[in-house]
Amino acid sequence: MSLPDTAVTALVTLTLNAGTTAVAVIAGVQSQRLQPQVWLVLDSGSSDGTVQAFTQAGADVVPVDRALFDHAATRQMAVDRLDGADAVVFMTQDAALADADALGTLVACLEDPRIGVAYGRQVPRPGAGAIERHARLFNYPDAGAVHMMDDAARLGIKAAFCSNSFAAWRRSALLSVGGFPSPCILGEDMLTAARLLQAGYGVVYCADAHVVHSHALTAGGEARRYFDTGVMHVDNAWLLEAFGSAGGEGIRFVWSEVRYLATRGAVLRIPEALVRDVVKLAAYHLGRAYRLLPRDWCRRMSMNPGYWDHGRGDHATT
Repeated sequence: MSLPDTAVTALVTLTLNAGTTAVAVIAGVQSQRLQPQVWLVLDSGSSDGTVQAFTQAGADVVPVDRALFDHAATRQMAVDRLDGADAVVFMTQDAALADADALGTLVACLEDPRIGVAYGRQVPRPGAGAIERHARLFNYPDAGAVHMMDDAARLGIKAAFCSNSFAAWRRSALLSVGGFPSPCILGEDMLTAARLLQAGYGVVYCADAHVVHSHALTAGGEARRYFDTGVMHVDNAWLLEAFGSAGGEGIRFVWSEVRYLATRGAVLRIPEALVRDVVKLAAYHLGRAYRLLPRDWCRRMSMNPGYWDHGRGDHATT
């Protein structure tokens, strides 16, 4: 079903001590030609003025127990509250809409009744280093794409790639596949996009809808993210079984990274980049072996230590 002329768009932002980034996020939303009828902010106990800033901007701020935060369950709580919405757009607190048409351009993708979710292009923040910039340019290229389940034979798991840093979901389609699956350490967006593909919906990469979003992660930060990715793949073995791996995507990334750094005056950063890539690969495989590790080790190696509490991560040893 296509979106009706009277479609209701809801915007959901997850926050925790957003700090100065809240200013850019709020300004970006307020500048949009398409204004969301509902702006829901789920806040995990901010103590720095985040709640006040978003409340003054007109958002409905709902407190979330930080100890119980879950990437999937917390977002699904928002979806369940928004029973009048046709399109639910998720953004993170550090993603700023790049122009006045970003939100409208993304939501317009859902006018095609075949599309279940559309995610936008993430461009590097001003001042981003060469390694950080390449990561965004590699994963979010100039050309958009529409992926259906048939594309999995060619793209593998990349067919289901999606990012809730800036994504518009058709609420009816999202609910039809059971919503965001929880508990989930990371990757609720990709898992749900995969379910939509299996149900016959398409996933759109909308390269014309821009959001400024990138991170200067340390090697340790990247290792934690990839550890969690390995955990997610083990806990959701059906994903790789149904879609396969990304094939030679890792090698392609490394070669692209080396070429990019070599042609951008950053040759001296190539050794650092290669070390980071090795660390990410090792962390990923460690995550895939998490069931052999003590739970306390998993907490230390994870970027989401709370996942290992409250009965989650039950397969880890004690």
